[in-house]
Amino acid sequence: MNLSLLGAVTAAYLLGAVPFGLVLSRMISHRDPRQFGSGNIGATNAMRTGGKKVGILTLLADIAKSLLPVGLAVWAELPEIWIAAIALATFIGHLFPVYLNFKGGKGVATMLGAMLPWQPLAAALGFAIWLVLIAVSRYVSLASVVAALWLPLLVAWTGGSTSALIVSMIFASLVTLKHAGNIQRLINGTESMIGKGK
Repeated sequence: MNLSLLGAVTAAYLLGAVPFGLVLSRMISHRDPRQFGSGNIGATNAMRTGGKKVGILTLLADIAKSLLPVGLAVWAELPEIWIAAIALATFIGHLFPVYLNFKGGKGVATMLGAMLPWQPLAAALGFAIWLVLIAVSRYVSLASVVAALWLPLLVAWTGGSTSALIVSMIFASLVTLKHAGNIQRLINGTESMIGKGK
């Protein structure tokens, strides 16, 4: 196994594991998102915790931390299997960060960042689905799960590689599992909507 590529995968995990929602919330609002709302470190709860600025910065940072390593891998024309490994490493890092005892976010923004440089059309279509569902339902969780579940279909439809299809299926599965509590609240009618309480 190429040690330099193995190092790149490890670095991708460590970058993906950086909890920007927590870092930015503490820096800007001096609050810990794990102690408010859903307790999640992602952009949505960071916004609830620290305001719109914190939420937007967290969203951009969580996208960038996967977009950068995957984008570099695509630019370097690495084999698809290694691009897949780097994409998965950043995503797994976000979900299970070593810095926070492996208790991380739900992976939606990091999933988007990983797919944008690798499967740009599928990523753009998935993001469009997310935006439409947000506008119609006002539920971030519903939009996130549906967009994630559509991702493998979009990758297949746009001619993505087998590696990209497998990674997108893993993304969809883990995003859905991470939203299990949200799905239950949606069923119960107690899930929070954008701009409203429960």
